[in-house]
Amino acid sequence: MNDVSRSFRGNSNASRDIAHHLHPYTNFKKHEATGPLTIVRGRGVYVMDDDGKEYIEGMAGLWSAALGFSNERLATVAYEQMKQLPFYHAFNQRSHEPAINLAEKLKSMAPVEMSKVFFANSGSEANDTVVKMVWYMNNALGRPQKKKIVSRIKGYHGVTVASASLTGLPTNHRSFDLPIQGVLHTTCPHFYRFGAEGETEEQFATRCAEELEALIIKEGGADQVAAMIAEPVMGAGGVIVPPKGYYEKIQAVCKKYDMLFVADEVICGFGRTGNVWGSQTMNIKPDILTCAKALSASFLPISAVMVSEKVYQALMSESDKIGTWGHGFTYSGHPVAAAVALEAQKIYDETDLFGHAKRMSPIFTKHVQSFADHPLVGEAMSVGMMGALEIVADKKTKAPFDLVAVGAGLRVYNHAVARGLFIRNMGDRVAICPPLVINETELGDLFGRLRQSFDATLADLKSEGLFKG
Repeated sequence: MNDVSRSFRGNSNASRDIAHHLHPYTNFKKHEATGPLTIVRGRGVYVMDDDGKEYIEGMAGLWSAALGFSNERLATVAYEQMKQLPFYHAFNQRSHEPAINLAEKLKSMAPVEMSKVFFANSGSEANDTVVKMVWYMNNALGRPQKKKIVSRIKGYHGVTVASASLTGLPTNHRSFDLPIQGVLHTTCPHFYRFGAEGETEEQFATRCAEELEALIIKEGGADQVAAMIAEPVMGAGGVIVPPKGYYEKIQAVCKKYDMLFVADEVICGFGRTGNVWGSQTMNIKPDILTCAKALSASFLPISAVMVSEKVYQALMSESDKIGTWGHGFTYSGHPVAAAVALEAQKIYDETDLFGHAKRMSPIFTKHVQSFADHPLVGEAMSVGMMGALEIVADKKTKAPFDLVAVGAGLRVYNHAVARGLFIRNMGDRVAICPPLVINETELGDLFGRLRQSFDATLADLKSEGLFKG
């Protein structure tokens, strides 16, 4: 039975989903025709659909399920917290122990000294909050013109109006009338794609910094440009690891123009890059840090914004002047989400999860690099436990396939799903980001299925005359 017929069986999950559910990041017309793949349970690094088929979750859901898809301790903590205090808010100087404990824990983990922690419910909300913080801070400091924020082409920072504006991907802007005014985008630090002929990685990093400075000057310099936001390793843009020395050069430019540096650790935080924070892996010294996803191992929605003393002092003075900081969410620091997030951190510590991830990283890297000689792979890139394979039509020229007419990345994805593996294709760049609890045997299985998927795609393209090799 094919996917289309499966989608319309009586009162099935699929048919009811089509009738009632509006999905994120979905082609709605296609969804009406083929329906969803409905997941009903999880176990370790595996999930199962409603037909009983099991899949290796090679993307940890959405870069986020560090502990996989089953953990009794987190379920118990959620239940116990629900019995004691199922909800309370943090408005008007109210508080509760789970939020206090988690804020204290996060400060102790921060890559640099931080002053305070603000809670939200998603990476998008955290980064949206950062935009408002930057604007509020500069009003407090009597700099009403210093409001522009620099992000990067292919950067990903969320989907609210402000955070989607920071995001540097066309699909997040088209038909949404984004980006908003005052958000700037500078060079994507992807040497494989954007390095000039004959340019070394160091020269490319220098050029990225020079292009950033030129943009800042063009946009009014220190008087108008307030901050830069960056993922230590770009996630949804394609798992892009900047060249060595890039962040030192970029941060020097920001310091020269009195700009805050914001580290978006939504994907990179909590062990993903081989250290607790991507900022440590990439030698970033942030003024503001945002995190989410693995904060709670994705068992419940929660995110956090950590701010330096410099930022906090400005927020404090302006809130005193106005009478309040008029920002926050009903569920900021929700007690159940905060309790689960704190327990997740305890599990990370007690099981040495970050150490385990660091020990698995060389094995992961070896698997990723083993694809470098595959006829379809132009670049094999990884750091820690996240990697990407870029599909090309010609390895020598780096020429890509036509994304619409050929859809090579989508073909790999479909072959992977057929083989019981979830990955993610961002165009023709295939990402792998498994739960951090994955073991060596499971990694071998994951990459074995992925190689079969690449080989099947290659066979398809050859049979259709789309790849000469």
